[in-house]
Amino acid sequence: MLNRQCTRLLEFDAAHRVMRHESKCATLHGHRYKVEVTCEAAELDYVGRVVDFGMIKSTFGKWLDDNMDHTTIVNEADNDLLTWTANDHRERGKRAPYVFPGEPTAENLAKHLLEKADDLLGKGGLRVCKVRVWETPNCYADYEATP
Repeated sequence: MLNRQCTRLLEFDAAHRVMRHESKCATLHGHRYKVEVTCEAAELDYVGRVVDFGMIKSTFGKWLDDNMDHTTIVNEADNDLLTWTANDHRERGKRAPYVFPGEPTAENLAKHLLEKADDLLGKGGLRVCKVRVWETPNCYADYEATP
């Protein structure tokens, strides 16, 4: 049977650098990220929805705001950037960096965010089946859960 799906768009601003990038993305820079979170369920709820769009925002959107918005997403192996951002946070009371398990590319972010969104939302027959991360207005990466 086909599953019913719905998608919510969320946005946040963050800086990152891709340490091993062969071009300018190896330099610290920022993006206005857009994240499309697609949820699915075998059946619609009593209202006729996969999930309330507001639930996606209040749960996963809040997590994004609390952890990634207006901070620096830093590869856990990027010791120089981790030290600088952690010191800046301590000295000036700014947001701590988000320590990321690997290079913070759009592809890796999509996988990471799908796993996090599914941890937060995937209950009672609901699952997050796809996340699309827009890094720029014309570039995005998708990650889909296995069936």
